[in-house]
Amino acid sequence: MKVMQKYFLAIVPEGELQERVRKLKLDIKDRYQAKYALKSPAHITLKMPFVYNQAKEEKLIEKLEGFIGAYEPMTLTIQGVKTFGDRVIYLGVEAGENLYVFQKELRTFCKRELNLVEELSDRNYHPHMTVAFKDIKKPQFQNIVQFSSDLNVYGEMEISEIWLLKRLNSRWFLYKEIKVGGGLKSVS
Repeated sequence: MKVMQKYFLAIVPEGELQERVRKLKLDIKDRYQAKYALKSPAHITLKMPFVYNQAKEEKLIEKLEGFIGAYEPMTLTIQGVKTFGDRVIYLGVEAGENLYVFQKELRTFCKRELNLVEELSDRNYHPHMTVAFKDIKKPQFQNIVQFSSDLNVYGEMEISEIWLLKRLNSRWFLYKEIKVGGGLKSVS
């Protein structure tokens, strides 16, 4: 029987930055009852969630390792609180053109090599790290923005791996770390 599973690709901060963003999400849940963002670790999406045959998971990982391993590590900065209208609150991501080029090439690779559907948000890429969305009560929206801004979460990170996340029981889990190889392509 064919079992279809949901996955997505993301940059996931480690250590102190991951912990600071997780704490921010927990504080938002405790103060404002907005908990939906806790269903995944802090991350910057590179490829929106997609459905893939679980039986072909190893082939998926192998192809992704070949693609991602061919790129040089990149750097980015997490800084500032921003919004998408009055529905999403996120930490801003400052990255050079290299991240945008990588995501565009990843998008093409996923479409051609993995036969994945290209989502609108894949085409209109805007790197960000969501801290609250979906279950935000409108009267609390600006309070959450101000609270998040006051905490001034900041971090610089080198992207030396990309994560394949997998959805299990309505939550997203880190499933497979794929090394950015320092290989053939430099997108800077």
